[in-house]
Amino acid sequence: MCEKEEKTHFHTQYPSFEECVAFHGHTCPGLATGYRVATAAMRELGIQRPYDEELVCIAETNACGVDAIQMVTGCTAGKGNLIIHDYGKHVFTFISRESKRAVRILVRREDRQDQSEMDSLRKNIFSGTATADEQSRFTTLMKGVAAYIRAMPETDILEIREVKIEPPGKARIFTSITCARCNEPVADGKTRIVGGSRVCMPCAEMIVRESGNSVL
Repeated sequence: MCEKEEKTHFHTQYPSFEECVAFHGHTCPGLATGYRVATAAMRELGIQRPYDEELVCIAETNACGVDAIQMVTGCTAGKGNLIIHDYGKHVFTFISRESKRAVRILVRREDRQDQSEMDSLRKNIFSGTATADEQSRFTTLMKGVAAYIRAMPETDILEIREVKIEPPGKARIFTSITCARCNEPVADGKTRIVGGSRVCMPCAEMIVRESGNSVL
């Protein structure tokens, strides 16, 4: 019998932080924070990395830490159990469908002495004007802060509380149809009716712009 049929866990322990770095592409404070959040959530809910949609994460940011959460918890956009509301807040709610328990984890804000230097270097990095020395210094600072975050006492970085929240519905499977305008396949549940025809959302928006109407 295959593993999926048995509904077993395919991870008996958390993926390492190094595995998360390999997935994400680099070491950074955000990824380290996400790793602390994810492992804390799994511990608080008393679960291992689930096989399918048994665990749900609602993230209030789309920042780097979300990649660590995907690796550690198995909550992914593709399975529909990672829901992102990009409010720009490092707050994450985890819901166990099996136990009906949920925890909300807030990442505490901390001012560091080297933060201003990192912010200044970041501007140069992303504008493409950083020198090789500045790029090297920025990488060193990022790794240093990531290591610091991973070593911090949990109570200094995370605020964890149990909450009551209903889990969202499981991911839906849609039927594919053809958009009446662009003739491309589209999930039927993601279409709009415009002028009596079923069209994809980009085409619907284009029709609105062309017609000058604010609503369909």
